Parts: sequence; structure tokens; C-alpha cells
Amino acid sequence: MEERLQKILAQAGIASRRQAELLIRAGRIRVNDQVVVEMGCKADPFRDRITCDGQPVVSEEKIYVLLNKPAGYVTTLADPQGRPMVSDLLDGISERLFPVGRLDLDTEGALLMTNDGALANRILHPRFEVSKTYEALVAGFPSKEKLILLEQGIVIDGVRTQPARVRVLQRRPGESLVEITIHEGKKRQVRKMFQAVDHRVLHLKRTAYGQLRLGTLPLGGFKILSPDDLKKIFRAKTPLQSKT
Repeated sequence: MEERLQKILAQAGIASRRQAELLIRAGRIRVNDQVVVEMGCKADPFRDRITCDGQPVVSEEKIYVLLNKPAGYVTTLADPQGRPMVSDLLDGISERLFPVGRLDLDTEGALLMTNDGALANRILHPRFEVSKTYEALVAGFPSKEKLILLEQGIVIDGVRTQPARVRVLQRRPGESLVEITIHEGKKRQVRKMFQAVDHRVLHLKRTAYGQLRLGTLPLGGFKILSPDDLKKIFRAKTPLQSKT
């Protein structure tokens, strides 16, 4: 049965569907030794010979990993600057996994990695509103009014953020530990949100996707997820409209 080439590449763990389109446009994909550059191309993954950079595309068993990313690791599969990559931490896993979304170089915490492009697209698609929870250590003590602004939505880069859930976990000398839950994924969004209310983020850690939490997973460690774990990703306690 023929399927779109982007879907085949995603299901084989080569890349997400969006990344697969870039591979196709770059002329890196061949079907039966013919370079394919058209987005609408279809192929039969069981009958056609499909290659990426000359290597056969073989459907892999789907695997899902939750990694506790340390700071200093890039969430890409290649880095021209030679910095450590999150894939370097997956000792013992032979499958080629890609990160679902990104965490900044200086941000720690929960990072999903998989070879299942369909699941990755579902997690990243705004329609499903998968929540992500962070612990942000910020300078100073955000007032109740500023926390309400963050919850209701605040303008960053000319766009108002969607409602968030915010609560102060701890106050320390000169700084506060704040938990914030959002379902968007704009670049450096949490840092920019706090900066917009004049509280610089000193340290940032993602602690959960939906109800799938890091728990006691050590920094730099990972665990393979079960079907029940995956269900937790799409499960949220309440809508992102909280009371401070």
C-alpha cells in the first residue's frame, strides 16, 4: 500500500514529517534509485527501495524515551559546533531517535525522544494542547499581580501567550522557585514570559509533559516509556486557567 513519503520517513524514525520535507527538498531521498523532490510523492515501504543519503530506510520498532536532559546538550541530531548532543546520552539504544521539540542549551529536564513521527506530530501540534510544566528559578519575588498577568497571557514578541497555570513553590533569599505550565512551545517562551514581568530566569527545568513527570529520574538518565506512560502525556488535570 502506497503512503506519502514524508509519513514513511517519519514512521521509519528518520525524521519528523516536517524535517522529512526538508530532506526531500534537499534531494537526499531516493525511491528506486530516483531522486524525489516533490512533496506529494507516494511509495510502498514494503516494495519500493527508499534511501536517505544512500542508506536504506527501514521501518523500526517504535520506541519512546523520557530523558532528563542536562544543561550544555543540544537537542539536535547534528551540531556543526561539535557540542554534546542529547543522543549521546542514550547508551544502549541502537535505534535512531529524534527529540520531540527542543529544550534550550541551558535548560534542563524532561525531553521526549522517539522514532515515531506520528506521535511526535501529535504532541507538537497546537490542536492537542499538550501541556508542559517547568520549574523556573527567577530573580526576586513576583507579585500576585504579575503572576496573574502570566496566567492570563502576556505579550511577547508581539503575540499574546495562551493561558498558563502558575504557582510559587518556594521563596529564597533574593529569588523564587515558580512552577509554570503552558501548552505552547515558542522559542525560549518561559524565559521571555518572566522577563516581560521583570523577573529574570536564573535556572529552568522542564518537569513534565501532561501528567508524565520526571519523578526521580537522575540528571542525564533516561527510561523507556510504556503504553501507560504515553497516555499520561495527553492527560491534564485541569484547563490552563489557574487561581493564584
